Amino acid sequence: MPTDSPAAQVISLSTKRLVTDVPAPNGGDAVLRDVLAGGPFDGAVTGFVLSCLPDGEAPVLWVSCRMSRRENGRLYGPALRQFGFRGDVLRVEVSHPRDVLWAMEEGSACAGLSAVVGEIHGAPEVLSFTATKRLALRSEASGVPVWLIRSGDHGALSAARERWRVSSLASEQHPWNAQAPGHPLWEAELFRARGRAPGVWDARHEPAARWAKDRLRLLSRSGDGPLATDREPAAELAQG
Repeated sequence: MPTDSPAAQVISLSTKRLVTDVPAPNGGDAVLRDVLAGGPFDGAVTGFVLSCLPDGEAPVLWVSCRMSRRENGRLYGPALRQFGFRGDVLRVEVSHPRDVLWAMEEGSACAGLSAVVGEIHGAPEVLSFTATKRLALRSEASGVPVWLIRSGDHGALSAARERWRVSSLASEQHPWNAQAPGHPLWEAELFRARGRAPGVWDARHEPAARWAKDRLRLLSRSGDGPLATDREPAAELAQG
């Protein structure tokens, strides 16, 4: 049988898969986004949100409740520049989740802020669908992006435009020191959204990116992309 017969051709495929970028969340969009921690004591959610925040002269309002600070720690201001975030942060620490929601709602009405971020631990009764709807409407009306970090919450109802779940992955290899951690990697799952298909990606932080929109890259999972061909297709005689 001639080897150019269609029945006898075998296309040699690579074991590698095409790694493609997908659009990361646009931190400048005036919508409410939920970001849930993938597990206890996982700080990936904070890094994910910081990577998405816009740079600018206007500051970011960052509000946290007592339980969130106890479970996840405080935002460490001196490290923000090293992380790549070049804006200013107004940090507000309150005791109760209802105070977080009040401060977020007031802040989201202020056009002088570039974004509002709130941290709430657990699923307190005050964090209702109605409360998130108020935040979403205020954000869209004023043009201020709002992020709600929810730790210890498995996904209670929310009016957020996008809902993410973020977990830590092993960091990349350090370019100069094999014993040191490299750039952080996260697993980013978009499990609910309007106007965008859900999915799971590897999220890569780019601290040296020139523009804020490039600080976060979402890469298709290595097992999800199409197979790449090894140069030219190899025509081989089929056996049997």
